[in-house]
Amino acid sequence: MSKGTALIIGVGPGLGLALAEAFARDGHPVALFGRDAERLDKYAAELTGQGFTAGAYQADAGNPEALQAALRQAVNDLGAPEILVYNAAVLKTDTPTGLDATAWAQTLAVNVTGAVVAARTVLPLLRDGRGSLLFTGGGFALHPSPEYTTLSVGKAALRAYVQALHDDQRDSGVHASTVTVAGMIGGEDPRFAPEALAAAYLDLHHQPKDQWQAELVYA
Repeated sequence: MSKGTALIIGVGPGLGLALAEAFARDGHPVALFGRDAERLDKYAAELTGQGFTAGAYQADAGNPEALQAALRQAVNDLGAPEILVYNAAVLKTDTPTGLDATAWAQTLAVNVTGAVVAARTVLPLLRDGRGSLLFTGGGFALHPSPEYTTLSVGKAALRAYVQALHDDQRDSGVHASTVTVAGMIGGEDPRFAPEALAAAYLDLHHQPKDQWQAELVYA
């Protein structure tokens, strides 16, 4: 039996690409979303060259209309989705008093609002109304950093949103969960290698319904 499409939002050379590779190897067509069209095309070509089905879709996660359009185009091209992974975030240093309202809004548009837009867009498109909505969280949601203030606030808000979404969907066939990554991705600890983390997302997707969880704290 064929598998539904995996939609991976926020694909770069680290975790995003590892996620696309993991779900492709699991038998899913994969749609890669990001802002760098040239890089996405390269990754998609590499995956198709290995015999997988993959497509590249340029979109800014902070632009709701563009993100919705790209998601719907991917579904039209590759088939109904079974997995959404929201891995987009603005990663930059800032302080509690160092940003104006416009900068806050622009950052939170990617770190939080884009996740909400993606979930709302994908939910009614899920194959047979079933699947996994997975979101990349972070340890700053649990222990905020004054050097990464908007990221801390964004991850905390994302965590709260996904927990609410999990409870909202608990009686459906949709597993909503956040992976709270409490460590440096790609650092010296092999547990935080992108490939190891991607395997954890795949495990969440394969969890039996009686084991579904709103959050995986990956520490």
